[in-house]
Amino acid sequence: MATRYQSLSPADHSQSPATVGAFVDRWIYVFMAVFLIAIVLVGFIPDSIQKISAVSAGQRPAFPLAMHLHAVLMGAWMLLLLAQTTLMATGRKTHHMKLGVAGMVLAPALVIAGLVLVPTNIQSFTQFAAGSPPEAQAQINGFLQFMTNIALAQIRAGACFLLLVVLALAARKRDSGLHKRLIILATTVPLPAAFDRMPFLYHTLPESPLTMNLWPLLAIAPMFLWDVYRSHSIHRAYWVYAIVMVPTAIAVQLLWGTDWWMRTGGALIGIPT
Repeated sequence: MATRYQSLSPADHSQSPATVGAFVDRWIYVFMAVFLIAIVLVGFIPDSIQKISAVSAGQRPAFPLAMHLHAVLMGAWMLLLLAQTTLMATGRKTHHMKLGVAGMVLAPALVIAGLVLVPTNIQSFTQFAAGSPPEAQAQINGFLQFMTNIALAQIRAGACFLLLVVLALAARKRDSGLHKRLIILATTVPLPAAFDRMPFLYHTLPESPLTMNLWPLLAIAPMFLWDVYRSHSIHRAYWVYAIVMVPTAIAVQLLWGTDWWMRTGGALIGIPT
């Protein structure tokens, strides 16, 4: 007579915890790429539709070319992340390494486009305000002051994103685990721009940048929790991320809205005096 164990089919054995764990280990980074893309789409699509309607109604200036370029580069980076994680999950490492060259070009291009976008937006709104009625000018002036603070956050995001990408690329041959985690973590750095566009979330803006630093932790959570579950420890990639992000977050928090930054940052990005 067959025992209960002997009657188990191969399919039953394939669902063992070890097999499930190996499956998640292989596909967790693909899941993270899809998750981050979903965050970007949820944040930007409704907001973009609203802004397009405002442009059509003459309530705001048209989108400058720099904004379109930045959107294309960010979209390309997210699609590259999905492609790269999928290639590794399906065992096509050679293709992954060849495609990785694109990331070396995209990362600095994305940062440069983001830095150019801030003063370009300021110039666009300043010109738009010149021909607007007084009440609209008052609103735009308030927006320009807010953009001075946002510039501080964007400078931080650009610097931290690029630093984490450089560290990830430096580790790609000697420590693949550190490499792939840092790339994911770097991709979460600009995500406050998406979270800030979700009206159903709690936000401390414009008074404080606190939630800009907190909501991206939600994006990191699936990978972080899985790593802790599997290894019962915190992978060093998260310590590197914390060393880069925490001091800069504190600096932004302390400088946000200060007279010194409003003068210095305003002059830096071209706010009219």
